[in-house]
Amino acid sequence: MADFDVIVLGLGPGGEDIAGAMAEAGWSVLGVEPHLAGGECPYYGCIPSKMMVRGAELLSEARRVNGMAGQATVTPDFAPVHARIRDEATDNWDDAVAVERLEGKGGTFLRAAGRLAGRDDDGRLLVQAGEVTHRAKHVVVATGTAPALPPIDGLAELRETSELVWTNREAVKATTAPDSLIVLGGGAIGCEMAQAFARFGSTVTVVEPGPRLLAPEEPESSEVVQAVFEREGITVRTGSAPAAVHAGGDGVQVRLADGTELTGATLLVAAGRVPNLREIGLETVGLDPSARSVTIDDHMRALAGGEPVPGVYAIGDIAGHGAFTHLSIWQARVLAQHLLGKEETFGGYHGLAWVTFTDPEVGRVGMSEKQARDAGLTLRIGTQQLSNNTRGWIHGPGNDGFVKLVEDADRGVLVGATVVGPSGGEILAALTLAVHAGVPTKTLATMHYAYPTLHRAIGEAVQALA
Repeated sequence: MADFDVIVLGLGPGGEDIAGAMAEAGWSVLGVEPHLAGGECPYYGCIPSKMMVRGAELLSEARRVNGMAGQATVTPDFAPVHARIRDEATDNWDDAVAVERLEGKGGTFLRAAGRLAGRDDDGRLLVQAGEVTHRAKHVVVATGTAPALPPIDGLAELRETSELVWTNREAVKATTAPDSLIVLGGGAIGCEMAQAFARFGSTVTVVEPGPRLLAPEEPESSEVVQAVFEREGITVRTGSAPAAVHAGGDGVQVRLADGTELTGATLLVAAGRVPNLREIGLETVGLDPSARSVTIDDHMRALAGGEPVPGVYAIGDIAGHGAFTHLSIWQARVLAQHLLGKEETFGGYHGLAWVTFTDPEVGRVGMSEKQARDAGLTLRIGTQQLSNNTRGWIHGPGNDGFVKLVEDADRGVLVGATVVGPSGGEILAALTLAVHAGVPTKTLATMHYAYPTLHRAIGEAVQALA
């Protein structure tokens, strides 16, 4: 049995960050990871998927040359994208560099499925990893999430017995774009990959059981993205629940609840994520293993019945505040400050921002209009269409989108904002600051917004608040 100051279960972005920070501070650290050190983001999520998106974006821009700047013939080739993902982003899905990074800081790495196992007689936390039990005063749970596989008749069996069913993990390993692709799920992952593969030549159908794409976003965002998809030849079927999946036709056949049969060479399941919590022994320290997240306080301490569980912390996707890499790293920084007795830079979650990297990008910070109304706030809403903004008009094709501001009229501050458009995630930065810092909208109205820029649409939306 080995003793450590802190054991980190799961070395995704947040887990790797807290493990490295504590090791650099001189603490004895054990990082336990059953798969790849670095987690979903660098190997299967944010980075490789955005390489796909970037390649697709270049193809789309080249296709916009005609009628704007001459003539262009575009021939898609997925091979360079695959090579970038394999060689530059993932080292062929080898985490040696990440492991060496942690060990270089003084930490210990163990490739295993770690599990909490209660406490010893002195109250120290026990963690089982493989055949060995380790002890620590502190344990950080950062086990993340995995792709969800919905209970659709035939789906699990087909995934186990063939290579016809993908999740995001198989999608980013693809060497070519499939001839045709059915995407189950119209959330961020499904939409990003649907558009990327379509631009590389796949015939794509998106099946979303809910009433619209990108359900957590503003309804206007969903409308813009769906309109662009349909213009690009992507078939969108909202309000369509899949009832059964089986091999057949050109590869996979999906029967919808209304009896419609869809056929594709490949099926991409992008139906959400499930937390990796059930098999890690939460019950041995008084936490609920059936919960979808671990409740935490502002110091990242795990809570049971509203009280901190001594020595147990949680960060990242399983902490219930959003499955975003930037959030897990931020939580890791706050936790490191807490453990080291430093001033903590906890700033709350009211200004949490994220981006869906479709084209147009969908950037969002804070509350949606519905969330703000449900919270009982008195609102003023300001909107500016990007095509009515001078730079957006100059941009021409691809200028779909808008800026939408949600103001708490009683306080005179923004509580939420959305930017849909070219570089929407970058334009969002100013609005993230405004929401996070509570900058008065009167102050935003006094600002100079450079002309002609896309971000000038922020000032135009401020003027439209009503």
